[in-house]
Order: sequence, then C-alpha cells, then structure tokens
Amino acid sequence: MTLQELSKEYAQSAAVLLERLRELRQQLKKTQDAEAVFWLKRRMAVLSQMRKEAVELEELTAHYYERGYWRNEKYRI
Repeated sequence: MTLQELSKEYAQSAAVLLERLRELRQQLKKTQDAEAVFWLKRRMAVLSQMRKEAVELEELTAHYYERGYWRNEKYRI
C-alpha cells in the first residue's frame, strides 16, 4: 500500500468519525439525563481527537513525497 492509498483510508476514517459525531450531537440535544450527557460529551471528545488526527495523517500521507511540503512536527521520527 502506498502513502497515497493510505491517505484515502485516513480520509474515509475521518468521514466516518464525523458522521458519528453528528449522530452523538443529535442524541445530546435530546438527552436530559445528566449522566448520559456526561458520557456523550466524553465520547464526543475522544472521537473529535481521533478525527483530528485522521485528518492530519491524511494530509501528511497525501503530500509526504512532495518537495517543499512542510511536514507536521508531531509526526516526525
């Protein structure tokens, strides 16, 4: 698998995570239970971080071999 192909996989993963976040936001609007609200917000925070990382990795893998591309320091070895 090339990094270009991997980039597409990250993009698909980010899209799935975004859809799930939308579903959780809808549930949050309908929920009145304080404990359920807490757990929904916690799940949303984790999924948001996962989506952010997927988008960052998508960009990194899509442009990794381009000259002059500034790579994210977070993912340097």
